[in-house]
Formats: sequence, structure tokens, C-alpha cells
Amino acid sequence: MAISERVLRYLGSNRNIAGSCLALLGLVAHFLGVAGAFWPVVVVALYGVGALLAPPDRVRLTISHAEVETRALRADLDELLRRIGGRFPGDVHAAVDALAEVLRGVLDRAEQLTASPDQLHVVSQTIRLYLPASLEAYANLPRGYALTRRGGRERSAHEELLAQLGLLDVQLRKVAEAIHRGDEQALRDQGRFLRDKFGGSELDLS
Repeated sequence: MAISERVLRYLGSNRNIAGSCLALLGLVAHFLGVAGAFWPVVVVALYGVGALLAPPDRVRLTISHAEVETRALRADLDELLRRIGGRFPGDVHAAVDALAEVLRGVLDRAEQLTASPDQLHVVSQTIRLYLPASLEAYANLPRGYALTRRGGRERSAHEELLAQLGLLDVQLRKVAEAIHRGDEQALRDQGRFLRDKFGGSELDLS
């Protein structure tokens, strides 16, 4: 496991949260003038006490099919971006980066994505076929040729690639929107459940 991942995991752990809360109380005591000259020691000690007494984080060993699938897709996306390197003009890189951002956001919603075979197919094919095929075809052209329009052609190869990336972007954003709509509907369903159970809610989602 990478050091940065371990650090991020610890920052969100029960031990760090409990320790930070007690350390914050030490700081408050310092500002109120009751911690004395040794307040840094008090803050550190309180953090240590909180970290030691906090219940351990729950261990989760099971890995869902959705996590396995999206983890593999994320690895393939990262590998594709690594291979791209600096081969393309700035506007192509910008378009690919925008696509990657949408893809990562969708892949973060593993369960929702894999619940829809059609949406998963679009994401999977984009990462493993559509996007690399378009980029590969362009990369095999001489740069000057790719940027120049040929007789009778409406677009240069460069313009054609950007158009293809634009089509992929539109389709992926539709997938992302569908996932967000599902999250919104789940929130509305929860609101109706709470209103039915508790006789009304200040959070009106209807």
C-alpha cells in the first residue's frame, strides 16, 4: 500500500478523529488560559489519549463485484493516460483530461454504475476501446498531416479527433447524469419515508 494511501486512511480513521477532537479541547483550554505554559504537551497528550481509546475501525474484507469491475476499469484508464504522455496537442490533452474527470466520477459510483449494464458497457468500451482507438489512429499520423485539411474534406484529422472526443464526452455526461438522478431519487424516496414515519419533515424534496 502506498504511503499516501495509508496517510489518507489514517486521517479518516476513528483514532485520528477522536484524537483530533480531544486535541481541539486542549487548544480551547489554552485559549481560555487554563492549559498553562505546557499547553503543547497537553494538546499532544490529549490527542494520544483519544487515539488510544478510540474504537478500532471496522474491518471490511469482502469486495463486491462492482468494486472489482470499477477498480479494473480505473487501472486501465490510468494506464491509458500514462501511455498518452505528451504525444498530443494541448487541446486534445484538455479534452482527454475532461473525459477522464467524468470517467473517474462515474467509476466512484461503483454500485450504481454496475447496476446498469448499458451504462457500464459505455464506460467500459470508452476506456478500453473507443478512446484508445481514436487516439491511436491520430497518433500514427504525422503532426503536419493531422493538422492540415485535405481536398474535399470538411475536417482535418485534428478536428475529427476533437469531434470524436466531444461525442464521447456528451455520452459519458449522460451516464453521469443518470447516476446522479438515481442518487437524487434515492434521496427523495428517503424523504417520503421519513415524512410518512415521523409525520412531516422540514426537508421538502417533493
